[in-house]
Amino acid sequence: MGDAPGGRMTALGPRLRGFGQAVVDRMWQLVATIAGGLLLCVSFPPFDWWYCAFLSAALLAWVLRTESTTRAGGFGYGFLFGLAFYIPLLPWISGLVGAVPWLALAAVEALFPALFGLAAVVVRRLPGWPLWFAALWAAQEWLKSSVPFGGFPWGVVAFGQSDGPLLSLVRIGGAPLLSFAVMLGGFALAALAGETVQWLRGHDIRAATPPAVVLPGAVIAVVLLGTAVVWPQVRHSATGAVDDQPVTVAAVQGNVPRLGLEFNAQRRAVLDNHVEETLRLAQDVRAGRARQPMFVVWPENSSDIDPLANPDAAARISTAAAAINAPILVGAVVRAPNYTPDNPVSTNTVLVWNPGTGPADRHDKRIVQPFGEYLPWRGFFSKLSPYADRAGYFVPGDGTGVVTAAGVPVGITTCWEVIFDRAARESVRNGAQVLAVPTNNATFDEAMSRQQLAFGKVRAVEHDRYVVVAGTTGISAVIAPDGRDLARTGFFEPAYLDTQIRLKTDVTPATRWGPLVQALLVIAGVGAMTAAILHNGNFVPTWLRRRRTATPDPDTRSGARSGSNKGAS
Repeated sequence: MGDAPGGRMTALGPRLRGFGQAVVDRMWQLVATIAGGLLLCVSFPPFDWWYCAFLSAALLAWVLRTESTTRAGGFGYGFLFGLAFYIPLLPWISGLVGAVPWLALAAVEALFPALFGLAAVVVRRLPGWPLWFAALWAAQEWLKSSVPFGGFPWGVVAFGQSDGPLLSLVRIGGAPLLSFAVMLGGFALAALAGETVQWLRGHDIRAATPPAVVLPGAVIAVVLLGTAVVWPQVRHSATGAVDDQPVTVAAVQGNVPRLGLEFNAQRRAVLDNHVEETLRLAQDVRAGRARQPMFVVWPENSSDIDPLANPDAAARISTAAAAINAPILVGAVVRAPNYTPDNPVSTNTVLVWNPGTGPADRHDKRIVQPFGEYLPWRGFFSKLSPYADRAGYFVPGDGTGVVTAAGVPVGITTCWEVIFDRAARESVRNGAQVLAVPTNNATFDEAMSRQQLAFGKVRAVEHDRYVVVAGTTGISAVIAPDGRDLARTGFFEPAYLDTQIRLKTDVTPATRWGPLVQALLVIAGVGAMTAAILHNGNFVPTWLRRRRTATPDPDTRSGARSGSNKGAS
């Protein structure tokens, strides 16, 4: 027979009191963990308080370095840190699919800082722990950018540093190196503060600086020195004091009738908006109020009516191209070859639409967004949520990531693609002299648009290219290779940008060696954890070690008896 209800309640009381006491005992660690996650969040747009990322890393390091923090505790604190970071970073997702998927995504992404927390506790006793902490952070960012379903790089620390002083480091090793440097700086600050406090407690203030402070201080100095060495090259590439060919490009932001998923019901109105804004640009060019562009960039989904299958849409685009007398890069939804009404598969395509001759080159989006542009395991997930049916039927394309417009090789990273390191890198390695980011933010809000614009700034510096961002609702911008906005629109308004840029052909170290840098950082993190496990020899759970101790191996017992007999004989 089971326990009586009263007995179960009596047994539950001490457990609840024990849980409450555990929370009280760890109150400061919990507060520091939540504060750290929130500080990392506000380092991103729309706040752009980049310096908060360093404070965030320092607080997290203090929690994980506390002696009472176990490996399980490190996992738990890391998970809590991740929730405090991702939940306020990603609320724009709820406008698309509701609160439950938003919180579920935040919880899944929080697992990666949780793994970092576990690993950090394992390596915290190694000499030079800030280096290994930073390498482990780089490893978890690589992991979250790879799995599941191709990964979710949103929230990579580097993307919160588009206005920070260390941005130039992406020119050397890409976003992974910048994330590593920021977290290393924060962890080194924690080490510096901790060693200083410990020294002040046990030494005469007038005594010499203790050797333990030298390493974190040197780490901070190296990060700052590296930035100082690289920055002049970055700034020089954007001043125009080079021989790169100057050209004029335009970005058109036609706007949509209303925000939200329903914008797609107004497909013809969206197309007409972009045509009319391009006609206004053409009129200003003829009147001398704007320069004649070499090519024009329209945003993603500027023609959700397939212009290759719909003569009316094709005619409207041809009218705009003829008026501006320049190729238009049109973001269009194009039916895939195996399209059927029951299986409406399509490609998210950028078409180069030449005046007089129509469509020419094209880029089919290669990295499509899971749960948005397509639904993984559709038969399974469609049963879990009514929002699943809103996912599209887009299929990834292939190609070089480069289209040719008016003889200019233009690298295309369409919306979601710009978040992934490999997309822009492959475009530049395949000859792109300028990068274009056509994007559709009509389903999201201004905060999300500002976050995505930061990705374009990082890519501009990383690959030493001008970046043209064209959004349906904004924020559209032309970004220089040093990360500055040369021109920028507001949010949710029709506008065009007509700006002179320079075509660039140099290849940065990050473009050449970025994946190798990331691999070395990941190897360093995994290697540190392996070394710590081998050195500590106590990664096996305590309960299992006790069981092994209490139950000696039979061969050992046999050997012991045999040895005793030999000794007696």
